[in-house]
Amino acid sequence: MSSNSPTNPDNQEIDLTQVSKKLGNVYQNFLFLVFKGLLFLKRNIIILAVLFIVGVGLGFYLDRNTTVYNHEIIIKPNFGSTDYAYAKVNLINSKIKEGDFEFLNQIGIKKSAKLSKIEIEPIPDIYEFVNSKEQNLELVRLMAESSDLSKIINDETTSKNYANHKIILTTNKEISRSEIIEPVLDYLNKSELYSKIQNTIIENLRSKIESNKITINQIDNLLADFSTASKGNSKSGNLVYYNENTQLNDVLKTKNELVIDQGNKMLELVFSDKIVKESSEVLNIKNNQSLNGKMKFIIPILFLCIFFGILLVRGFYKSQMEKMKATF
Repeated sequence: MSSNSPTNPDNQEIDLTQVSKKLGNVYQNFLFLVFKGLLFLKRNIIILAVLFIVGVGLGFYLDRNTTVYNHEIIIKPNFGSTDYAYAKVNLINSKIKEGDFEFLNQIGIKKSAKLSKIEIEPIPDIYEFVNSKEQNLELVRLMAESSDLSKIINDETTSKNYANHKIILTTNKEISRSEIIEPVLDYLNKSELYSKIQNTIIENLRSKIESNKITINQIDNLLADFSTASKGNSKSGNLVYYNENTQLNDVLKTKNELVIDQGNKMLELVFSDKIVKESSEVLNIKNNQSLNGKMKFIIPILFLCIFFGILLVRGFYKSQMEKMKATF
């Protein structure tokens, strides 16, 4: 025998009728709300339009007068001056926050009111870091065994040893290079200690370059003499080099190493003319992050939200007052 009781067709008809009525009521309520919304717009269209237009106008004005610009300078601190450069930039930033315009004027920033912030950060280049010194490769290996490589790349200990760093300045107006960039770079390059280190290193570089030049010339003369002697002793008149001739191979290898070293030292000499060497710069980058440049959209919405908020509070107040009167 089946345990299911037969379904009453009358009950099904009643259920469908109730569902149909509920759906009809929901639809009517929706139409009523739409009608109320249209009436609200009709009554307040002028106020809403004025608030929107005033908000857009005020937003455009604020966007035009509160524009933020970023300026980026790529630098290479020489002679182990990375910590020095970071300390100097942080000092300037602290003086900006304090509003110490006298200090900023003393270091050459005459239009310091435009400057709102200055920061410095490393430019991660793990490949150059590893290739620059053999010890760096070992350091990265040791750190990678106990930590994530991405954390190592951005670690403060590692990041300050990168060759290139970026100075980011923030201003409220467009600037020229001479107004702020040059005074900041001049300030970073004023150090009695690092100037002495610079002069000593440059002198050593020039001495090594000259020594390499003399050695390379001596090797060239030696090779020329060897070539002349070989031609005199060869029946065919052709000079043939054999791998067994280890002395000649060592001479050629030494010359090749000296030529590479000479090029590196001459390049190093070019970058050693400043304590903090500027590589490139990009000025007047308009900053549209956060709320910058978006006030034309935010202000109208804010005005409308305030208006609707006032109406809601007023409606709530009236309803509560009517309940209170009905109670008493």
